[in-house]
Amino acid sequence: MHKSRLTAVLADVPADCFDAEVAFWSGALGRDAVVDPADPDYADLGEGQAGTRFLVQRVDDAARLHVDVETDDIEAEVARLVGLGAVRVRRFEGWWVLRDPAGLLFCVVGVQSPEAFAAGATSWPDLP
Repeated sequence: MHKSRLTAVLADVPADCFDAEVAFWSGALGRDAVVDPADPDYADLGEGQAGTRFLVQRVDDAARLHVDVETDDIEAEVARLVGLGAVRVRRFEGWWVLRDPAGLLFCVVGVQSPEAFAAGATSWPDLP
């Protein structure tokens, strides 16, 4: 058995729009964006609701929104979601990018918010 839950919503934007997007969402949400100098492609705008973060991410292609699903067993969760109709796109060190049936990208990542995960993750039986 493994667990998973929605952990983040990200606005993916091209590099030339990144600063304007961060400024917009910072103003819209009334929050200061936090950018880690070690990973400047992400601006963290905090939790939209308890345990779910909102971030702006710099990407090399088209603007879109994507979600991150956190799990305590990445391979089991990817297998479960593929069984529901997702398609594997790319494995990175430590997480997967998948595409849902409508073609939208999303990520399956390890546990990001331990307290929120413990309080709100759904349990799933592992596939044989």
